[in-house]
Amino acid sequence: MDPTVRQERPSPPGSAGTRVESAAKTHVGKVRRINEDACLDRAALGLWAVADGVGGWHAGDRASGLVVELLGSIEDGTAGAALLAAVRERLESANAQLLREAETTGRPSATTVVVLLISGRYFACVWAGDSRLYLWRAGQLRQLTRDHTEAQALVDAGLMTIEEAERQTNRNAIARAVGAGANLDLEMLQASLEDGDIFLLCTDGLTKMARDEEIAATLPGASPRIVATALLDLALERGAVDNVTVVAIRCSVAPLPSGPAG
Repeated sequence: MDPTVRQERPSPPGSAGTRVESAAKTHVGKVRRINEDACLDRAALGLWAVADGVGGWHAGDRASGLVVELLGSIEDGTAGAALLAAVRERLESANAQLLREAETTGRPSATTVVVLLISGRYFACVWAGDSRLYLWRAGQLRQLTRDHTEAQALVDAGLMTIEEAERQTNRNAIARAVGAGANLDLEMLQASLEDGDIFLLCTDGLTKMARDEEIAATLPGASPRIVATALLDLALERGAVDNVTVVAIRCSVAPLPSGPAG
């Protein structure tokens, strides 16, 4: 099966002067039998998402698939604050539905999620768990999201270095997820776009296999399709012990028109 979910194409995310190209790929990997990752590429709406069913829970593919299904139901033409509100509402709905199903079956399921929204000259990100959003800007790669894991919590509290935390047996335990509790604890950031920005959403199936500097090396001058393909291939070449999902987005932002001469 071709792992490509959506093909690269240019489109306007709700505003003249801002254009995007995007590509998404997901793969079961070399070890797992079921792909519990899911992703969404709605470039025309300015909406992308990656979800990863939480390991050790029942039917992670159901949880991640539900999140992507509900985000995919957001109406075309939704933009700005209304789009952000719709994303939060769909994630809350997914959380409530997963809890109802768990109560009925006695088998809970949960998923991480990271969502990127672009509207006009701004972007926002909403996430829970350890699926990540990266930004390539001005020759540097930055991780914009903060992993919601027990290991990261120890680092944030100043109790351990990241190296010490990663040696703990519970280093990958997820602290926040859709479906994990009655109160869905989402984190959010918002900022301005710049011309040439490249965003990368991914599951930990990629970050387990590739260091940040290796991810960064694929980005300069490459199209989103090439980036997504190169990173998926890299993970597969190294054994892909988990499902792997990559969504790449490149932004072109026209300069603001100058005002009338004084």
